[in-house]
Amino acid sequence: MNVTTEQLFTEARTHNGYLDVPVPEGTLRALYDLLKWGPTSANSSPARFVFVTGAEARERLAACMSPGNVAKVRQAPVTAIVGMDLAFHERLPELFPHTDARSWFAGKPALIEATAFRNSSLQGAYLIVAARALGLDCGPMSGFDAAQVDAAFWAGTTVRTNFVCTLGTGDRGKLFPRSPRLPFEDACRVV
Repeated sequence: MNVTTEQLFTEARTHNGYLDVPVPEGTLRALYDLLKWGPTSANSSPARFVFVTGAEARERLAACMSPGNVAKVRQAPVTAIVGMDLAFHERLPELFPHTDARSWFAGKPALIEATAFRNSSLQGAYLIVAARALGLDCGPMSGFDAAQVDAAFWAGTTVRTNFVCTLGTGDRGKLFPRSPRLPFEDACRVV
């Protein structure tokens, strides 16, 4: 795989519309097989993913979205719901076996939530970079009712929604003009 920084960052765009090109399940499996290697604290890996591809599931998700995001979800061949498992620490004996990392979190709900949110956000970013590396376009977004998404897709689990991201072959005709980014001097300090 010959991937460039342009493909991952400088030429990649946030897509608002997609062409009618399906994304095979094998591509979604390859996507996860890449993103799972990104680092998380104590290898906690709290992200959980639902890849919404079917018409009924797409409509359930569209019903949870803010008005400006409904068409994006309806048009995308796939929308990934990036969740965070608030019981991630129960898997630490398996994922981080060289110490008792589970005890760091047991009975500490604020630490669990902060760690799950931070690290599932990292894993969601890895999803975007991995998708771009595989030639997919992405449209990460907020703009949804998290409790409604949780009820529709995570009911009966310890997983809560972090964000959603559309995936597919983007329609370049629906791109907004490129927005500026902050210069180094405004965003960074070297101390």
